[in-house]
Amino acid sequence: MQLRYLLQRLAFMVFVIWSAITLLFFLPRLSPINPVRERFAELQRSTGWAPRDMERLVKVYEVKFGLNKPLLEQYADYMASVLRGDLGFSIMRYPRTVSELIAQALPWTIGLLLVTTLLTFAIGTAIGALAAWPRSPQWVKGMVTPLVVLAAVPPYLLGLLLIYFVAFRAKLLPLGGAYTLGRFTGPELSLPFILDVARHAVLPALSLILASVGFWALGMRGMGVTVQGEDYVLFAEHKGLKLGRIFYAYYVRNAILPQVTALALALGSIVSAGILVEYLYGFPGLGSLLNSAILANDFFVIYGIGLITIVAVAVSMTLVDLLYPLLDPRIRYGTR
Repeated sequence: MQLRYLLQRLAFMVFVIWSAITLLFFLPRLSPINPVRERFAELQRSTGWAPRDMERLVKVYEVKFGLNKPLLEQYADYMASVLRGDLGFSIMRYPRTVSELIAQALPWTIGLLLVTTLLTFAIGTAIGALAAWPRSPQWVKGMVTPLVVLAAVPPYLLGLLLIYFVAFRAKLLPLGGAYTLGRFTGPELSLPFILDVARHAVLPALSLILASVGFWALGMRGMGVTVQGEDYVLFAEHKGLKLGRIFYAYYVRNAILPQVTALALALGSIVSAGILVEYLYGFPGLGSLLNSAILANDFFVIYGIGLITIVAVAVSMTLVDLLYPLLDPRIRYGTR
């Protein structure tokens, strides 16, 4: 791989991140709602607290958050703060900073959504590859159909069904939450707490896995069918190579490339994929935080979570693009 190609890919990644961040900045501001005024109105509705000089108080906080400046000046300040790594304060949870809120929610999202995404990819890809392999048992090939049917059901609907039948009726698992509140006061590094968190995460993880594994299985089976008739697979069979080597080195390795690309996109979009599931189960991850920020028009929290998602997608796609030659030796970059 030539250095010139690597620099081009990195420059393109930076351009994509800048474009997406710019679009993310202007989209929430298209709404005519004033987030500071809405925050005070929500406090008035929920607590009955109503300051006498509301308008003056709103203007003070607009100055604090920089919302009184012209839009382009706000954009320049926002880009400068992003380059400094300063995401600002949260409007709905002031005086807490956006970085604090994200740091508190990010481990829960990584622990639930990242693990389930990788598990779903591995399970679905393995089932799809075996289902398309001519020498696989018939029961393995028949697994794809019910999984595809489940993939048509939204994760939050599967979550509701699991909550009702598994948690409410059978009482096998907790109804929701990240851990037992009466037993633990907060996150701690102890074996009982980790086991309790894992027990609470079973149903959310199962909802996401059942709703997505059919997608991966169907995609891998489709690619596996197209690879079966390729010359290199037939040549390997005629050479008398072991079936395990043919299956992995000639069959799976060449069929998995689109799956890897889809995995990079899925890793970048785990926040948006888990918003409803995290909200349904009361899981304190980025999805729940983003949902609260959208309802409260908290620009800065939306920007912070959006920034993480944008960077994750851009970096993962760039890494996958650079790793393609390791997956498929036929791919060469920067050569003629």
